[in-house]
Amino acid sequence: MNIMADDFIAFNGAPIHYRTLGSGPWVVLLHGFLESIAIWDAMAASLESSFSVLMIDLPGHGRSGMVNEIHSMPLMAGSVAAVTSHLGIQSFMVCGHSMGGYVALQLSSLMPEMVKGIVLLHSHAAPDDDVARQNRQRTIEIVQNDRHHFIHQFIPDLFAAENLDRLSSEIENLKNQAAATSGKAIIAALNGMMDRTGWLDFLMETKLPLLFVIGKDDSRMPYNKLLAQAMLPSHSEILLLSKVGHMGFLEAPEKIFPVIHDFFKRNLPGV
Repeated sequence: MNIMADDFIAFNGAPIHYRTLGSGPWVVLLHGFLESIAIWDAMAASLESSFSVLMIDLPGHGRSGMVNEIHSMPLMAGSVAAVTSHLGIQSFMVCGHSMGGYVALQLSSLMPEMVKGIVLLHSHAAPDDDVARQNRQRTIEIVQNDRHHFIHQFIPDLFAAENLDRLSSEIENLKNQAAATSGKAIIAALNGMMDRTGWLDFLMETKLPLLFVIGKDDSRMPYNKLLAQAMLPSHSEILLLSKVGHMGFLEAPEKIFPVIHDFFKRNLPGV
């Protein structure tokens, strides 16, 4: 495979949009909440010379349709598994940003023989605690009243404060992309994340290589908690970055992309 291709499959009666490019062993990129495969444009370009890259719009996001009233992590992982099966992919490594990391961890339990390693890009393995669940419930109520206001406030808070001016056009692009996500899809994802069980036991038991990419200025995921989780796997690598919030693929791509490329290359058979 050497050219970019966009296509859809049907999953539980809904269209799931995906894109492929590059050549070589497979890597799968999974976006986060309110995002789409558009976030991977630059990273995919850095990977395509060494890997076949698969990017998927998770249910309710991007050009993929709503599958259910609640987009649980098993359901989202099932949509990814359906695409990989459709393409005949036998093994791959997966990188998930934020919510996409939850899906990646779920996928590793759904397809343990096929997933060869995981990059948690500003993501983690713990379930929501009581405070987080209450916050998600409040967010659902806010979205029901005015999703555009929620998006306008939510997106900038994902960045380190010192990057807001420098990345103002990128932030506006993310707001515009997020605005295409329906209120029902936003709520379906929030409910799915709120109900997830977590994968801390998986971290303690897995032999898979994991790479944790962590921003010191991530207001959503405090780095001390992520570092504690990164101590659990038998093979764990860490990239901890100052002046980076929750959106490292935009805030520090020159530092993150080479590390992810190298992680894939060292740990994926056939490169």
